[in-house]
Amino acid sequence: MLGEKHDLVHELPEYREQIHQLKTQDNYFARLYDEYHEVEHEVRRIEEGVEVSSDEYLEERKKVRLKLKDDLFAMLRAAEA
Repeated sequence: MLGEKHDLVHELPEYREQIHQLKTQDNYFARLYDEYHEVEHEVRRIEEGVEVSSDEYLEERKKVRLKLKDDLFAMLRAAEA
């Protein structure tokens, strides 16, 4: 949705503590987390009209964001176990 926040804590509020913990203890998680948020900000800027891109590029960036979110979620679930 246009203007909707997709930051990781907003998307997965039940994992707030685990997200913080993994960001500080797992370099790979922290790198993916940063990449996720960079892509999220880029998508939001495009959707808000701050940046211009093709529809195809926007859709590709959304797919990247979803893949990163899935990877981060899997890491959160594994840490939970």
